[in-house]
Amino acid sequence: MKELFKGCWTIPNLISFIRILLVPLFAYLFMQGDFVPAVIVLALSGLSDCVDGKIARKFNQISALGKVIDPVADKLTQITIAVMLFIDFKTATNPIINALAWVFLVFLIKEGVMIVGGLIMLLLNIRPGAAEFWGKAATVVFYVGMVIIIAVGPEVGALNDVLGFQLPNVITGIIVVLCAIMTLAAFASYMPETFRQFKECFAERKAKKESK
Repeated sequence: MKELFKGCWTIPNLISFIRILLVPLFAYLFMQGDFVPAVIVLALSGLSDCVDGKIARKFNQISALGKVIDPVADKLTQITIAVMLFIDFKTATNPIINALAWVFLVFLIKEGVMIVGGLIMLLLNIRPGAAEFWGKAATVVFYVGMVIIIAVGPEVGALNDVLGFQLPNVITGIIVVLCAIMTLAAFASYMPETFRQFKECFAERKAKKESK
């Protein structure tokens, strides 16, 4: 635990904590029907996610805690968005939008598996690895796609009345499915390294038992 909190007082970690605090704010605004402020909060969360990593690398403020809370902020945000849009899409009168609701279960299942797997790794004293290319790419695509849908998506778009425009059903479907594909690709990219770490951990434990 001491190693985890060593050098934790950094700007990137503060940004990650703020992103975590933005999650319940986004959920509250969305559930109250204040979609424009919800879109703004979500956009700020996504932009800050891009900024904190750049700051950490540029000013050498990478920390063990940052490697934990940054993905936690991502997962909490993505789970909340998926739940909110699942509910909204499920209650939509448009049959195509209604059918797309089930795609959001892909995000929830993936995040659920990764959270359980991450907890098991921490219990076994295995440090989960940082996000690689596919993980970062999937996060960016998810944020951009969800901001667009919440802003101008069919029935759910916060700016539909203001702009007099909403996304066609086909484009909305492409965005949702693309986000799901990127999410699955990111999940698959974590597997080789995760299996390797588990294998090494069990091999070390076995060696210790045999040496006693």
